[in-house]
Formats: sequence, structure tokens, C-alpha cells
Amino acid sequence: MHNMFSFALMLVPTASVLCQVEPVGRWFEAWRRRNIHVSASFQELEDEKELSEESGDEELQLEEFPMLKTLDPKDWKNQDHYSVLGLGQLRYKASQKQIKAAHKAMVLKHHPDKRKAAGEQIGEGDNDYFTCITKAYETLSDPMKRRAFNSIDPTFDNTVPSKSEAKENFFEVFAPVFERNARWSNKKNVPKLGDMSSSFDEVDAFYSFWYNFDSWREFSYLDEEEKEKAECRDERRWIEKQNRAGRSLRKKEEMNRIRTLVDNSYSCDPRIKKFKEEERAKKEAEKKAKVEAKRKEQEEKERQRQAELEMARLAKEKEEEEARQQTLLMKKEKDIQKKAIKKERQKLRTTCKNWNYFSDNEAESVKMMEEVEKLCDRLELASLQCLNEALTSTTKDEGKAAVLKQIEQVNEQVRREKEEAEARMRQATKSSEKSTSGSVGGSKNWSEDDLQLLIKAVNLFPAGTNSRWEVIANYMNLHSTTGIKRTAKDVINKAKNLQKLDPHQKDDINKKAFDKFKKEHGVIPQADSAAPSERFEVSFTDATPWTTEEQKLLEQALKTYPVNTPERWEKIAASVPGRSKKDCMKRYKVKPIVLFCFFFFLFLRIKP
Repeated sequence: MHNMFSFALMLVPTASVLCQVEPVGRWFEAWRRRNIHVSASFQELEDEKELSEESGDEELQLEEFPMLKTLDPKDWKNQDHYSVLGLGQLRYKASQKQIKAAHKAMVLKHHPDKRKAAGEQIGEGDNDYFTCITKAYETLSDPMKRRAFNSIDPTFDNTVPSKSEAKENFFEVFAPVFERNARWSNKKNVPKLGDMSSSFDEVDAFYSFWYNFDSWREFSYLDEEEKEKAECRDERRWIEKQNRAGRSLRKKEEMNRIRTLVDNSYSCDPRIKKFKEEERAKKEAEKKAKVEAKRKEQEEKERQRQAELEMARLAKEKEEEEARQQTLLMKKEKDIQKKAIKKERQKLRTTCKNWNYFSDNEAESVKMMEEVEKLCDRLELASLQCLNEALTSTTKDEGKAAVLKQIEQVNEQVRREKEEAEARMRQATKSSEKSTSGSVGGSKNWSEDDLQLLIKAVNLFPAGTNSRWEVIANYMNLHSTTGIKRTAKDVINKAKNLQKLDPHQKDDINKKAFDKFKKEHGVIPQADSAAPSERFEVSFTDATPWTTEEQKLLEQALKTYPVNTPERWEKIAASVPGRSKKDCMKRYKVKPIVLFCFFFFLFLRIKP
């Protein structure tokens, strides 16, 4: 009878009674192992583990939360429930038994009835801090609520190391971060970051796992509204919709954080760089092998061509050397001629200066100085040498006569060149007018007012305007006083003709337009010798004269902002510092001829 035993258990005063007792449960199994020497089963080991956990719970040392009595019961949701129960060190690793034991200990110590019996004043209803202990236990004892609270653990470090922090110690910086975030993974057996000895497959598996990271972290604990408080079904649905939207946004931010962590780690990982270099070296080796094979294949052909190339190179070098010598010789002769011309010009200037430019009057001296400079620019070396020889061997009066004679010849030559250019321009204008005689209004003359109107229209409607030349033609037909109807073809042909004008003819048109303005506005004429650019800078009606820079800014602004621009004059005034909208409008109205001349020269550079 190996599984039962009997012994005398009780002694009574009258007689002894023999009882049979059969051990059961784990006590019987322990007795059996001791006596029969059998090993423990898996369930037995689990029972022993449970017993050890129970003994561990009994020895659980709780941490007193120093701020417990100062907590606001109404703000229980924003409090650290683990710290409230004294489990601040264990946190999410605490078991349910440990949570239950911690709650029991906190109740025994902080229950309102016990504190009231000790003479402590207790708040009414839910105003006592004991409410925080109750709420903390309700949250952590429920697996779903605890999971929601663990998702927003206030002690969890969400920071992501930057690239600059891991330049020298990559593994020391990123390994703890990945281990910390591994707690959120739905999949177990999260791969480790490894070290420099990790293989390519291990590194690839690590980054593949984290780039496809499946997180269980959810943010329902942060819901602003509780659907249980809804008064009707519609309000409950609305609250659920708002909560889903908030969770989705926080989940997206969390996944962006994880992605940023993985991206920073991948970009700083020295193993990735090593693998890329190995791959690059491998490709380079393959490429080098192919190149070497091709080189050997072409080596024979190259040797055959080498002799021919050498002969061609020697012939080319010989030709280049001859050309270089010829160029050096021509350059040397040219430099000698330049030096000689410069010397003769300086000699002429010095001689005329020593004789005070053959005049005692300052104005005549200045005019003669200009003529002498014209001689220096127009005369050839031989003419300068002859003139200097004549001035060296003659008196002042004879020298003056020689210089005046030479000046007269140069002026005559300039006049002839100008007449020839004007003749060519007139011939070109006649040919252009004949070519456009078949169009309506093409053979009709263009007055100066029409030319001015054409130039103004071209600048008002710059290149890029939709149906530009039709718009310009309509603008001219609307504002012209001659009554002649112009077509787009007429306008284009005239614009081309204006572009072909001789520079001297441009100056004449400019001068006529300016003289017309002076007549209409009663301006006192200035000296004819004043340059057009100097005349354009004179201010006739403005209290503060317009500088050349301001004039250029105004003209550029007029071109930038055409007439159809909203708030055109405000934008133009903003482009001219120191000038108001009124000043710009007054300058534009009072100076039509000045602007006309500028637009005329600008128009000549615009291709229709």
C-alpha cells in the first residue's frame, strides 16, 4: 500500500481510535517526490513560481509619493497613477498582484475613516486625496485602461537623437533609444541594433523591422470627451468621432517620430556607410575588370594609330609655331604703331597746350581743345607725324593755320560721312514705305505726334502682352488726332523702320521733340552745345530737382507697371525712394518729351 498510510492521530480518555488519512494536492506530490525521488511536473513548477511571486508581493516595498496629499482629486486624470500607488520604480513592469498589494497598503494607510479616527480633518465627498488612490487603482487594475495609460506614460522619453549627436558614438546614442521604444512593438523578438561586427543581413533585418514598425501605442487616454457623459446617441456618436480624429492625429505624430528616429539612425549608421563602400568597391572592381579587358582589346589598335598621330602632331605643331610667330610679329608691329600714335598724339596735345591752344580767350581755348582731341581720334599716324613736324618748324600763327586746316578737313570728312548715312537711311525708308504700300494706311505719312504715340504705346504694352500689336494699333486709333486708321501690320512695319534709323537721325528727332516741348511750355532755351542727357536732367517745374538716378527709377517703374496695373502709381512711387505718388504723376505729365526721348531710345532696342 504505497499510496496510503495510516497512523494513530487522536487519543481519547476512554480508548484509542485508528484513523486513515490520505494526503492530497501539492503536499502529496511533495511527499511523493521525497519518498519516491520523482521530478516535478511543469504545473508544479508553475505553482512554485506563483508561491514565490506571492511571497515577493508580500515583501513589496512601496515608495511614498511625497506630493500625494497635495493632489487635486478633480485632476486625477493628469496624475501619475504608478507614483500614486507607490509603484514609481516598477511602473509598466508591475504585475496585477503587485498593483493589488500596493492598493491594499495605500488603503490601510490613507483610508479616510482611519485618518479621521486618528484626528485628521477629512474633506467631504470626493474632495479628499484618497479619491486619487481609488482612481489610480481603477485605471491600473483594468487591462484596457492600464494599456491606454501606459501608452502616454509621462516618464517615457520621446526624444529622438539628432544626427550631430551620433557622429562619434553612434551605438551608445541610438541603442538605448531603440531599446526604449521596443516596448511599443506588437511583434515580439525585436531585433537589436547590434555593433560594427553585425552582418549585412542582420542590419538589413533591423532596419526593415523598424521601417515597418507595428506599434500598439494608442492615445485613447487623452480623449477630451467621455462618451459615457453623453445625453443622447447623437452626442455619443459626435464624441466618438472627435476622439477618433484626435487619436488618429496623435498616432500619425507617433509614427512620424519613429520614422524620424529610424531615418536619423540610418543616415548616421557607420555600418551602412561601410556596406555602401564595399558595394561601391565591388562595382568599381567589376568596372575596372571590364575596362581592363577593353583596354587590352584596343591596345593593339592604339599602337597602330600612334605613329600616325605623332606625325600629325608634329605637322600641327609646326603650323601652330609658324602662326604664333606671325601673330607675335603682327602684335609687335601693332604695339609699335600704337605707341607711335600715342606718342604723336601726346606731342600734338603738348604743342597746342604750350601755345595755349592758339588763343587767349578761355572759351576759344576750350573749343580748340575739343577740336584737337577730335584730331587725335580721327587722324592716322602719318597725318599726325606730318602735322607735328609742321608745328615743330613753324611759328605760332603758322601752326594755328596748319591745325585749323587739318580741323577743317576732318570736319568735312565727318560731314560727308553723315550725309552718306542719311542718304542710305532715306533710301531704306523709301524702300520700306514701298513694301508696305499695299496695306491700308501703310503709304500715309507718320507725323511726329503719331511717332510719339507709337513709342508710348509700345512701352505701355511690352513684349508678352496678348495680341500685342493689335492692342497697340487700337490704342493709336483711339488716341490719334490725324484720323488715320492704323493696322497691326502698319504698326509693325513702322516699328521696324524706326529701329533702322541712323544714330544722327535719332539725335535730330530727339532735339526736335525737345524744342517742341520748350515752345509749348515757354521754357528758356539753353545752349545748343548741351548734351541730350544733360538736357533731360534739368527740372523745369519741380521744387526739388530730379536726379539722374531718380529719373531712371521712374522710367523703369513706368515700364514695369503698365496702365492696366491696379494701384499703379502707388507701386511706382514705392519704386522711387523719396518721391510721393503726386511727384511721380506730376513728373510724368510735365515731362512727356523727356520720357518720350528715353522711351524712344529704349524702343529701338525692343524687337517687335
